[in-house]
Amino acid sequence: MQNPYLPYPVRIDDITVEAEDKSLKTFKFVFLNEGDEDQFAYRAGQFAELSIPGKGEIPIGIASSPVEKGFVKFTVNRAGVVTTHLHNMRAGDRMGLRGPLGNCYPWDLLEGKNILIVGGGFAFTTLRSSIVYMLDPANRSRFGNIDVVYGARSPGMLLYKDELVEWEKRDDINMHITVDGTDDPDWKYNIGFVPPITEQKAPSGGADTYAIVCGPPIMIKFTQPVLEKLGYDHDHIIMSLENRMKCGFGMCGRCGIGKELVCKDGPVFTLNQINRTPREY
Repeated sequence: MQNPYLPYPVRIDDITVEAEDKSLKTFKFVFLNEGDEDQFAYRAGQFAELSIPGKGEIPIGIASSPVEKGFVKFTVNRAGVVTTHLHNMRAGDRMGLRGPLGNCYPWDLLEGKNILIVGGGFAFTTLRSSIVYMLDPANRSRFGNIDVVYGARSPGMLLYKDELVEWEKRDDINMHITVDGTDDPDWKYNIGFVPPITEQKAPSGGADTYAIVCGPPIMIKFTQPVLEKLGYDHDHIIMSLENRMKCGFGMCGRCGIGKELVCKDGPVFTLNQINRTPREY
């Protein structure tokens, strides 16, 4: 068993600039040692610690999907010392990857169900992982209807633009893309915040329909009553509180909400579970 405190050595294979202001980059890593990729067995919704010697670690949701082999992807927002250093690294540079950590979305429970995905900003990473997982030919028949509401501040801040276009062309997923605002006369999608667009476009809740929500806290706060209005029970609303992740083990305690440790017990919770914790998310 891999020591969870020791990172796997990885190499940056490719870097994609996602945002027009270059604040968001997707890093494609390959494992340096034979067998490490098999050891790093993850499921959509989990996270890992990106480790840079001499700089520190950052917890980031895994953006690649388990059905994608030979690499693992993370989309990183430039914000602090570690992320800034990572943004300055180049393809070929080496670093560490520790994980996978936390729980995942409850895929066994979701099998055979209709899935609504609601995401905002750069928190779309684990949702991208989930969409790729569900659309894989080996998995698509295991799920019912798939609806996606995804929003960003502007068109230039949307992640995975080429994939969004390809998903929109498919007839087995319903994409609802929105931005807070734009002056682009060629913009053909929605304009508005994620919660009202969700109210307009999302399917109604029911026994066979689940919602997966991941985004900034303010988006989550105002999406919750929308889903309630649409008829989603609290145990059918699944949220990722990845913005609270810290050390990855729950050892430092900084991820705590009540008795729950997001790094250890989460980051995925149902709203029913969250309702039993202090309103800190």
